[in-house]
This record gives sequence, structure tokens and C-alpha cells, in this order.
Amino acid sequence: MLKFSSKPIAEHAEVPLADDGRWEAIVAQWSERQAPRAPSRDGNDTYVASVGPERDPRVRAAQLAEIVGLVENQGDRVAGSESCHLSSPHPRTFMGKGAARDVAARARASGATMLVVDAELSPSQTRNLEDAAGIPICDREAVILNVFLRHAKTRRAKIQVEIAQLEYLRPRIRGVGLDMDQQTGGMARARGPGETASELLARKLDGRLEELKKGLAKLETSAATQRRKRAACRRVALCGYTNAGKTSLMNALTAAGLSARDVPFETLDTTSRALTRHGADVVISDTVGFIRRLPERLLASFASTLSEAAEASLLAIVVDASDYERDQKLETTLRLVDAIGAGDVPRLYVFNKVDKLESIPDEEEWARLAGGHPWAVVSAHDARSVAGLEAAILRAVRRDEDELAAFVPYAAAPVFALVYGQCRVIESDAAADGIHLRIRGPLPVIGRVRHLLNPSGNGLQSTGKEAK
Repeated sequence: MLKFSSKPIAEHAEVPLADDGRWEAIVAQWSERQAPRAPSRDGNDTYVASVGPERDPRVRAAQLAEIVGLVENQGDRVAGSESCHLSSPHPRTFMGKGAARDVAARARASGATMLVVDAELSPSQTRNLEDAAGIPICDREAVILNVFLRHAKTRRAKIQVEIAQLEYLRPRIRGVGLDMDQQTGGMARARGPGETASELLARKLDGRLEELKKGLAKLETSAATQRRKRAACRRVALCGYTNAGKTSLMNALTAAGLSARDVPFETLDTTSRALTRHGADVVISDTVGFIRRLPERLLASFASTLSEAAEASLLAIVVDASDYERDQKLETTLRLVDAIGAGDVPRLYVFNKVDKLESIPDEEEWARLAGGHPWAVVSAHDARSVAGLEAAILRAVRRDEDELAAFVPYAAAPVFALVYGQCRVIESDAAADGIHLRIRGPLPVIGRVRHLLNPSGNGLQSTGKEAK
């Protein structure tokens, strides 16, 4: 877990961290200036408490199942779990000392060595809750960060996750034990006292953060260049709640062969593939999944990754139609879509996993969930419905296109650059001094081609045919 140990230490140069050496391994890597790797996990026996104001027992059960799944996904064994109603959090201990002692007693009785509270705790609440419960505490944010670390595969994702982790740790340095506040010896003839162990560690954390952010900035430059190269294409971003089936749909649409295990946050790195077979004028991207109460620091660290959605031509919002919390998870997704600046991007709602439904809702229900936007009902394992989804995506991204029939002289190099770079060539017929073309592309591009071929504005007409 992402927390410090309060065990006594012999030397301030070696600040002990919790969790059986996982964070010690990361700290050791700092001095080596290597890319962070996921530390090994032997697994803890963990007790999970889902605490919140929700009264509906089915919603509480779903929320408890979600946090239990996250804890298991980070490599721990769940010794027991419970759902507790809490109308309002206690300012010092979040759930109150009495309740904390009761939950901790049940946790120890189950053999657990760690208590996970499904809430975002402040550093002081965590310390006070540990004092009251007498058992190490881990909050929701720490669990999600551990899961992200476990699934980070590329250097970019690993750096983004480590930045979020270190920013989480930074305010939790002070007050973790008496030895952390002891001072080292000052230099000879120095007037002031030496630094405390917490100050030494804070300085090291700050240095590592600066180093990581510089490295990430270089990687972002490369990613921005790749996005600019795709600027001429129509970009479709698959987004939605984690485990909604985005990657399975990506594989079904493009044969990408990506890992689509049924675990939270299996996908952290944006992957893009051509959706159309000829011309690659439509590119589809699989993005990181959303979750309720996604930590703000993760949104900040993954801002550039999530910008793939904000810069897309179309958001394909994937919804698990078989999920009991379908409406609530869709609401969470839409709220996070607004948070990343993609609220104005055109949308297509994709209701996935309909093969798991006992009865299929009528069209009025789908239209209600889609809120007036186009929608498609699909199962990633049904080729016919996947083909229908592909057609719906192409209709949505090409709705503002036009078709043009024109003769292009061989000398018109700028026109050929626009035609073959940003349009689809439907028909072509070569002649002695040029090519007769029938093309389809975005309205601004077609307008530019028309202007280059005929600045006077006469003689070139669009066909006005539907997109194919």
C-alpha cells in the first residue's frame, strides 16, 4: 500500500516504507535513475470496508464488489469485507473511533493485516484512523494507484503512474513516527540544526518528481507529433467505465489483438488502429477506463493520454448494458468526459454486452440513455452486431462530408496533396493531362479543393450523395 511505516529507524538516510519492501525497491531505483518497474507483491490478507451514504442495499453491494475487485487486482487476498452506512464523514477519523475499533476487530478476527477503507482519506484522517483501529489503513486512492502501477506497461504509463504515486505520498511524509522528526547533525560551525528525516525524504521526492515530469514532457512531445500526423484522419475514441468492454470491441472492429482480460484498468495506454480498410481515413483509439471517484491526481497525470478523447472527431461511449449500475456508471463516465474537456465532442452511445441480458430493452429505453445522440446495441462476440457498429461509427464521423467529381490536372500538386492526404478517392480515371476523380471528404477540405481547382466558383459541383 502507499503508506509509510512508523517503525523506528537507525539512520535517517534510509527511511523505511511499508508493504514488505515494495516501495523500498522504488526508492532504491531513484538513485539508479532507471525507469520505474512494478515492485513484486507477495500479497496481504486484507479486510475491505465500503463506507458511504448510500442506503440502497443493491447499490452498496455493487460498490463493495467493485472495491473488492480492485483489492484483488492489486495482488492482495481479501480475508473479509463489509458495507457500512455513514451519513457524513467524521472530520478526524472519517468513521468515528468507535466504528473504527469495531471494524478493526472484525478485520483482525478474519486474520487480516491491512484494512482498506473505500473512501479518499486525508493524511491526518489516515493517521488518526490507524491510531483508533490499531491496524494499518489503506484508502481507495492508494488501491487505485497500485492497480495502475500493476497494469502500466509502457514507459509513458509507468512515468504517469509514478508521478501520481509520489504526489500522493508527498503530503503523507510528516507525522509518521517520532524518528521522522529527529534531526540529523548540522555541518561544522553551522548555526542551524540539521534536516529531519522527513525533510530529507521530501527533498528526494521533489527531485524525483521534477526528473519524471521532464522525462514525461519529452514523451508527450513525441505523442503530440503522432497525433498531428493523424490530424487528417477522422479519430474515434472508445471511452467508458472500466470493464465496459472497450478493448473487446476494439479487437472485434480492427483485429488489434489487445489484451482484454476482465480486470479493472487492463488498458492504460492509448492504442490506435485504422478502422477503414482503404485509405485509413478513420482511426479508432482504445483509451483508459473510468471509475467512480477517480483520483484527481490520476486525471492530471494522464491528461495527455486522455486528450486523445478531447481531440477526437467522435466519442464512442461504451456502456455495459448488463450492469445493474448501468445508469450510475454512465453518469460517472459523462461527468469525467466533461472533466477532460471532451464535453462538446459528438457522441455515439454503444450499449455493449447485450448477450448477457435476459431481456432486451425497447428502443425508447436506449434512446433515453443516449439522450438524443445516435446509439448502437452490440455484443463484441457477435460479428453481425459489430458490423452494424462499424457502419454506425462511419455514418457518425462522415455526416459532415461532401462528395465531389472533378478533373485534376497533373500540375495541380496542392490539390493531389489534399485529395490523397485528407479525402477518399471513390473513382479515378486517368487522362492525358490529368485525372478524373470522384472523391469524398470533410466539407472544409472539399471546399478547399473546389477553390483551388476553380477560384471563380463556377463549374464544379458536389454530388450530395450519402456517405458510404
